[in-house]
Amino acid sequence: MTAGSGVLLVLLSLSGALRAHNGDLTARETCKAGFSEEDYTALISQNILEGEKVLKVKFSSCLGTKGTHYETNSMDFKVGADGTVFATRELRIPSEQVAFTVTAWDHQTAERWDAAVRLLVAQTSSTHSGHKLQKGKKNTVPDPVQPPKDTLLPWPQHQSSNGLRRQKRDWVIPPINVPENSRGPFPQQLVRIRSDKDNDIPIRYSITGVGADQPPMEVFSIDSMSGRMYVTRPMDREERASYHLRAHAVDMNGNKVENPIDLYIYVIDMNDNRPEFLNQVYNGSVDEGSKPGTYVMTVTANDADDATTANGMVRYRIVTQTPQSPSQNMFTINSETGDIVTVAAGLDREKVQQYMVIIQATDMEGNLNYGLSNTATAIITVTDVNDNPPEFTASTYAGEVPENRVEMVVANLTVMDRDQPHSPNWNAVYRIISGDPSGHFSVRTDPTTNEGMVTVVKAVDYELNRAFMLTVMVSNQAPLASGIQMSFQSTAGVTISVMDINEAPYFPSNHKLIRLEEGVPTGTVLTTFSAVDPDRFMQQAVRYSKLSDPANWLHINATNGQISTAAVLDRESLYIKNNVYEATFLAADNGIPPASGTGTLQIYLIDINDNAPELLPKEAQVCEKPSLNAINITAADADVDPNIGPYVFELPFVPASVRNNWTVTRLNGDYAQLSLRVLHLEAGVYDVPITVTDSGNPPLSHTSIIKVKVCPCDDNGDCTTVGAVAAAGLGTGAIVAILICIVMLLTMVLLFVMWMKRREKERHTKQLLIDPEDDVRDNILKYDEEGGGEEDQDYDLSQLQQPEAMEHVLSKAPGVRRVDERPVGAEPQYPVRPLVPHPGDIGDFINEGLRAADNDPTAPPYDSLLVFDYEGSGSTAGSVSSLDSSSSGDQDYDYLNDWGPRFKKLADMYGGGEED
Repeated sequence: MTAGSGVLLVLLSLSGALRAHNGDLTARETCKAGFSEEDYTALISQNILEGEKVLKVKFSSCLGTKGTHYETNSMDFKVGADGTVFATRELRIPSEQVAFTVTAWDHQTAERWDAAVRLLVAQTSSTHSGHKLQKGKKNTVPDPVQPPKDTLLPWPQHQSSNGLRRQKRDWVIPPINVPENSRGPFPQQLVRIRSDKDNDIPIRYSITGVGADQPPMEVFSIDSMSGRMYVTRPMDREERASYHLRAHAVDMNGNKVENPIDLYIYVIDMNDNRPEFLNQVYNGSVDEGSKPGTYVMTVTANDADDATTANGMVRYRIVTQTPQSPSQNMFTINSETGDIVTVAAGLDREKVQQYMVIIQATDMEGNLNYGLSNTATAIITVTDVNDNPPEFTASTYAGEVPENRVEMVVANLTVMDRDQPHSPNWNAVYRIISGDPSGHFSVRTDPTTNEGMVTVVKAVDYELNRAFMLTVMVSNQAPLASGIQMSFQSTAGVTISVMDINEAPYFPSNHKLIRLEEGVPTGTVLTTFSAVDPDRFMQQAVRYSKLSDPANWLHINATNGQISTAAVLDRESLYIKNNVYEATFLAADNGIPPASGTGTLQIYLIDINDNAPELLPKEAQVCEKPSLNAINITAADADVDPNIGPYVFELPFVPASVRNNWTVTRLNGDYAQLSLRVLHLEAGVYDVPITVTDSGNPPLSHTSIIKVKVCPCDDNGDCTTVGAVAAAGLGTGAIVAILICIVMLLTMVLLFVMWMKRREKERHTKQLLIDPEDDVRDNILKYDEEGGGEEDQDYDLSQLQQPEAMEHVLSKAPGVRRVDERPVGAEPQYPVRPLVPHPGDIGDFINEGLRAADNDPTAPPYDSLLVFDYEGSGSTAGSVSSLDSSSSGDQDYDYLNDWGPRFKKLADMYGGGEED
């Protein structure tokens, strides 16, 4: 740099090894040959030894580093095959920087790539040589060293390339390292920024970025006049590990004096965080009998400190193991990965089912003197393997079973297994290996107790096997572990005794079928239907009897089972189905308790010709002229082939008129035609005998009568109505007499109707009212049904009980009033009823009926019994039953003399007075 150029000096309060700065990284989406950076910058000391490495360049050819060669345009520095730049001799750098170019070229393609290298000379004796500021390197930050306060570095300026092939950027100010958790005092000065132009004009300094004017705010501050930058509070690397600020220099008018420069501040990590396990309790498992080195589980602890330093490097160790059996060091842990593995043999679940291991995690690479520690618990469960075969608790077992019983448990087999209960390694499986060739037994496992239940699955017979000697083997659902053999106690013997019970007799041939002809005589021996008693070792007798004999045709000998007929067997009986008669018999022994069995006998009856044929139909109709139609006839036979058709139809010779008037013509084996032989036969009903013969051996014949109606027919061959009547057996004279009687009957009915209408007309033409002296009739008109009487009516019946309360009755003249009406005046012997309102339509209707009855000449005599319909109970009108009584009693009937001639007659009859 020339002495006359404007320079801004930076005063660092912290120095030491500088971390490579990663500037503007460009993402490489696809592989592109070239250097990783366009220029490289490193900080070196003024004195350099021969072979001392100053930095390393990175080059990628997309095909690897093979075939790539490096060279430089400097005589003092060379580049190795791995891209390391080193001094070729011992040097003392007289200037503030050294710049040269590194070239990479490919022998195959002869393509070349260039990168600029700039080495800055640090002006402090305490700076460690060899600590580089290299882009892309963030893990080479040295421990901070406190420098003198007046170390000056120039502000970067835009200059010419000074012989460099290309230079796109200024050199970068090295990062500022700040330790976290500093105790102050605060604010603590970090760096001083100064431009050499402040000798000419006043300059104001400022910083921008996260931690200055962006959240978190005011972590860093700067004195605008002196350029001193401070940190205002303790830093926490776990909260934020780095800050990127920009320094600005402007004049008093705000005009930019220098280009902004980048300041990178790194927070140096301190060991202020303990390792933290992801879980306080870890659960793992390992099979029993596992070999040493078997993986068990992994525990993990994280440290918030920098993992690239010892502060965040965690190491693991086992503190304690409980229980310490069979060894106190059954497990070990990988100090770096946290993997727990077995280290000793002898894991046995039946002895120790679970281990509790305390794990300690320590940072500072496990240094217990300086590192921070934390602990967690690892619970290791020893899982079961089938290393214990099941064993019977006894060598022999015994049981007994009644014969003919199934699904019965006859013995329980107990076993012992030290493996995990209710697991495939413990669940027992039983198998009968000998002693049961017919498969009468099986052994089932009780899922709760693991016992073997010997069960009868096929009925045993005492007469065949009185005892069984079984050999049973037990195993597990899961196979035994490698190297484990079955125990001799895994096999046991089972003795099963069979108990004899009284078994029922049985018929060997059931259903038994025999064949014979029907009609065999009574007492014929048909067969012997005997039963067998399976109890050969019991002295028992079998007795026979009938259970079912629908027609009561059979008899069985109670001792030997011989069956004979008790009646004639008829194949045509209703008890026969498909020619078979079926009967059921019982065979019972005299055991304790008695047992019995049933057998069915089927008798197939062979048909014989024992039924004569019957003529069909029984009645028929034919015309008087033989040429028009004929009668088809056939026969029905209860027998079966060959005792049925073909049939022979014949007319008998007696009487001779049958063959003279009729003839039979054969149609086929089952049908024939009956027709008239004469040209005309008088209408009527004729009994025609016909003899029918079947084809049995010997054949049977039967003469049947067919009633034939002969009648006159119309042109279509159908009987006329008159002809049908004539055919019924009536002559012409009888028919005429019947018609005359019908006409006379109709005439009489018509005259009676006319007489009734005339009488009705005369009745209506007479006067409704007549003089009381001329009318000696006394009657009561019978009206239609009025229902259930006064109980089911809403009418006020008091209107009917006091006709004198009606205005039209009171206004009548005495001579015109009905003589059978009650007097208008008061009657001492009867209570006077209160007056009621006008009855309205009902009263008018009743009064008109009364007038019509008084003037009706056809009314019955006045002293006759008046008949009324039933009007229900509870009427307040009282009873009129005294009118029907022959005894007058003690009542006084003299008042009837004043009611007119009709009631006067009644008074004479019942009161004892004389008739006027």
